[in-house]
Amino acid sequence: MRIGENGSVLSETSPPAESRAEPRSIVVLGSTGSIGTQALDVIARAPDRFRVVALAAGGGRVELLARQAAEFGVAAVAVADPGAVPALREALAARGARPKILAGMEGVAELAAHPCDVVLNGITGALGLTSTIAALEAGRTLALANKESLIIGGPLVKRLAGPGRLIPVDSEHSALAQCLWAAGPSGADPRAVRRLVITASGGPFRGRTRAELEDVTPEMALNHPTWNMGPVITVNSATLVNKGLEVIEAHLLFDIGFDRIEVMIHPQSVIHSMVEFVDGSTIAQASPPDMRLPISLALGFPERVPGAAPAVDWTRAHTWTFEPLDDETFPAVALARHVGELGGTAPAVYNAANEVCVEAFLKGRLPFLGIVDTVGKVVAEHTVGPADSVEEVLAADAWARERAAELAG
Repeated sequence: MRIGENGSVLSETSPPAESRAEPRSIVVLGSTGSIGTQALDVIARAPDRFRVVALAAGGGRVELLARQAAEFGVAAVAVADPGAVPALREALAARGARPKILAGMEGVAELAAHPCDVVLNGITGALGLTSTIAALEAGRTLALANKESLIIGGPLVKRLAGPGRLIPVDSEHSALAQCLWAAGPSGADPRAVRRLVITASGGPFRGRTRAELEDVTPEMALNHPTWNMGPVITVNSATLVNKGLEVIEAHLLFDIGFDRIEVMIHPQSVIHSMVEFVDGSTIAQASPPDMRLPISLALGFPERVPGAAPAVDWTRAHTWTFEPLDDETFPAVALARHVGELGGTAPAVYNAANEVCVEAFLKGRLPFLGIVDTVGKVVAEHTVGPADSVEEVLAADAWARERAAELAG
């Protein structure tokens, strides 16, 4: 898997195995979140392969961050909330740990450029953009779980990503990359690909009509049937906004047109994505739903980490089902395609408006169906501009947040 000249992630027919005398050094951003804690679990179980040198988190779980810092003996930590520094310093001292402490999103971005082999960006939302850019500008390999930074940064992020420096962590995009890799020489040629098929669990409301979603509560939306994720991503999975974001991400990573990227509902979440080739062959990647597998592959690429996650039990009978996406009930994916085709600042507006609307929904100010409806209104009002600089992206982001907040009430 490599970054081609056109910015797409392509496959190598046989990635070379590494011979490393020392464990690979890792910086984990968002260490107290779902992706971060699972990444640290992968690292802890493979000390001969990985060592953690720095950690960053939002600041809401100071005790956990301090425990992580002490356990892994990191050189530096950062908290996005400067107000959490005194509590963090006290918690670190109680464990006899004295790493360098950085604060604010500027401090998190500084940590993204910390000397290391790989930066895992597990920050949620648009806040991860500055850290993604900082890591790439510093020449680090970026294991990208923060899909939003690529989606809103688009060409800006792709221009900064040198060959082999941007490795997807999302299970769907990791699966697509593995399928292309497994295809050999044909996987490296976009002309050989007929379409990418991204799977979705369907979330907690699969099979319901739009009318049946009118009274959905936050508690209902947060009850995901397959994955254990943070509240924003879980709600995004319930609305299928997350799948819309993944369609845009796949387009950017693999340089495949939106008309060749499909979404299929697969409730079992065992087939994580598929690649269909022009000769009619389809290659799929299968594994039980466990983010430790794509995390381990991103941290260790091109090597696989033995025992990173359980495999499918082939001694048992399995039934896997696939259903077409109901665009009428879940219009978020179609809206994302439209936004992706518009390009420029449109993806930043889609993402920012959604983040505001999800927060409004979780606080009871906006109905469930109002999330995507409001995002659509904000997108329709936006005049698309170029997204060639961080300033342009963040200006569009700020406008969208303000407008979405006004509409959400």
